[in-house]
Amino acid sequence: MDTRVVLMTASALRLAISRMAHEIAEANAAAERLVLLGIQTGGVHLATRLSTELGRLLGHAVPAGQLDVSLHRDDLHQRPAPAIHPTNLPGDLTGASVILTDDVLFSGRTVRAALDAMHDYGRPGRVQLAVLVDRHGHRHLPVQADFVARKLPTRPGQRVDVQWAEDGGDDCVYLNPP
Repeated sequence: MDTRVVLMTASALRLAISRMAHEIAEANAAAERLVLLGIQTGGVHLATRLSTELGRLLGHAVPAGQLDVSLHRDDLHQRPAPAIHPTNLPGDLTGASVILTDDVLFSGRTVRAALDAMHDYGRPGRVQLAVLVDRHGHRHLPVQADFVARKLPTRPGQRVDVQWAEDGGDDCVYLNPP
């Protein structure tokens, strides 16, 4: 028996991404150069979809890239050899308004690693964070998302899983019990 709880269906996910894109466009109306960076692996599909939606809203392309944070994590010594994913930047980050994207914000440690990794490639003028699900109440670091599709109080043993059609399944966000 499947004990997962559906948090967002495909249509809810589509609407949430559209709403986030509108919020990002409004907050960055004066930005000369807007760049989306998806944190590997969870934030890459979100960055791509936001890029498409922002391009439609703004009438010009908004580039999206991928950022691997594996070697910048503060828990490297606690894990087996990290899985390294590609970093693919859509140009120089120096001076750009960068929107970091991730699927789930939990402790804040992945975002901290992303900030360290990103600064290896340039010094953005501004950095904002967009997440699909904010599991608030569990931060280890003072990190707060600027754009959130859904805030969710969870217990530490629970897990939020995001499935993307690009990975071969159906778009869906699940809450798994402890």
